[in-house]
This record gives sequence, C-alpha cells and structure tokens, in this order.
Amino acid sequence: QVRLVESGGGLVQAGDSLRRSCAVSGGIFSTYAVAWFRQAPGKEREFVAVRSWNGYNSNYADSVKGRFTISGDNAKSTVYLQMSNMKPEDTAVYYCAAVYYGGGSISATSYDIWGQGTRVTVSS
Repeated sequence: QVRLVESGGGLVQAGDSLRRSCAVSGGIFSTYAVAWFRQAPGKEREFVAVRSWNGYNSNYADSVKGRFTISGDNAKSTVYLQMSNMKPEDTAVYYCAAVYYGGGSISATSYDIWGQGTRVTVSS
C-alpha cells in the first residue's frame, strides 16, 4: 500500500523560505505523479504545484508561480516543495497527493493517495 509522509511545516515570517517534503513509500516512486494542494481556513482546497510521474513536467498555480518550486529525488523517493518569499496568504494546511502514472492534473479528484497534511503559517 502506497503511503505519503509529509514533513517540514511550521511558522515563518513573510519573506522567509520553507521546504516541505513528501516521502513516498510502498510503491515505485518513479511511477507516481505527486502534487501539492493547500486549504486555508474557510476556503476550499486548492492546487499549488504538481510533478508528473516521470519528472519531466511540472505546473504551478498562478499565485505561487515564481516563488514555489517542486522537485523530486528518486534516490530518496521524496518530492519537495520549496517555498520562497512567502506571504501571509500562503497560510494553509498543505497536503501532498499522488496518483499512479499521473500526467500532472491540477484537480484534487484525480489523486487517490493523500498525505496527512501539515499546517504552514506565515506571519506578517
């Protein structure tokens, strides 16, 4: 059974950087697309970034483009979300999600494996 274990959340100040990690276990890492979503208080879950199963393609929400970078390490079976120049509006619970041979969908309904979610708070 494939599991996703997240780490790297916390409290930062506006302008700071933070890196989230999503470790994939129980499956072949290179066959899964992994995406990041977030949900702010009182709002719906929204797409943040995605890395296709082969790592060749990535996509970002307009709100994070140029500030966030998604990457993968096959040796560690881990996908990272590097968040830079963070803003208070980035405050949310962040989730990683995976789907077998996913091409990079930005829709949460395309993903059937989810991490536990971790809160990220950006103070102004």
